[in-house]
Amino acid sequence: MPKMKTKSSAKKRFKVTGSGKLKRKHAFKSHILTKKSKKRKARLTKAGLVHKSDEKSIKQQLLM
Repeated sequence: MPKMKTKSSAKKRFKVTGSGKLKRKHAFKSHILTKKSKKRKARLTKAGLVHKSDEKSIKQQLLM
């Protein structure tokens, strides 16, 4: 039986922290930035964590 492959889309979007949590980027920061406030854009720049209810499926995609 061949090895299971990691989902490429998940591999590009998520990183695992040292404690095993999943780090992600915020959406809505790629274009049409003129109408968004500096405060909003600054908040979107920082990384966030994946919600606990989604962790299981993403870890499965990353084959952890």
